[in-house]
Amino acid sequence: MIKSLNLGILISGKGSNMEAILKAIRKKRIPIKPAVVISNNPDAKGLEVAKKLGVPTEIIPSKGFTGTRWEYDQLIIKCLEKYSVTPKTGLICLAGFMRIISPEFIEKYKNKILNIHPALLPSFPGLHAQKQALDYGVKYSGCTVHFVDSGVDTGPIILQEIVPVKDGDTEETLSKRILAKEHIAYAKAVKLVAEGKVKAINMASKNQGH
Repeated sequence: MIKSLNLGILISGKGSNMEAILKAIRKKRIPIKPAVVISNNPDAKGLEVAKKLGVPTEIIPSKGFTGTRWEYDQLIIKCLEKYSVTPKTGLICLAGFMRIISPEFIEKYKNKILNIHPALLPSFPGLHAQKQALDYGVKYSGCTVHFVDSGVDTGPIILQEIVPVKDGDTEETLSKRILAKEHIAYAKAVKLVAEGKVKAINMASKNQGH
C-alpha cells in the first residue's frame, strides 16, 4: 500500500464534483486525506460545502489580479504547500475551476493534477462539450477523468463513463445526466490514483528505452 496522499481541490463555483469526492472519502471509500479546498472566487458555494464536511478552505481571488497566470498560480502552489499538497505527497483535483492553469504549474505537479470533462475524449474537447455532442448527432456521450497536461483536454485518460443521448435531449438535459455520472467517475478515478493502481507514463522516455 502506498503512503496516503494529501488532496487539494480547486473550485470556482458550487463544487458538486468536489462534494462527491469528499463524501466518498468520508465514507472511507478513497484512501486519501482531504487537505484543502481552494477557490479563486470568494462567493463560491462549494466553500461552505467543504467547511460542513470538515475540510479547510482558502480563497485566493483572481478577479482584479494584475499579474501573470504563473504569478497567480504561484500563490496557489504556496497555499497547497502549506497543507502538504506537494508534487511528492499530494494530488490535485480541478472541480469546476474556471481558470486555465499555467504550463509551469502543470510541469511542477506533472501527472499529479486530475480534471473531468463532460464528453468522451478525445471527442469534443474544450467548451460546450455537451452542445458539441448534440450538434454532431452522436448517440452516446459521457464524461472523462484525465491527467492534466499542457493541451486542452489532451492528457492521459484514467476512466470514462457513458451516457446515452436521448431523442429530444437539450444541452441542459444531457448536461444534467452527464453530471450525475461525473460524480461517480471522479471519485472512482481519485480512488485508483490514491491506491497506486493508475499512473501516467511518459511515452517519449518509455520509447527511448526500447
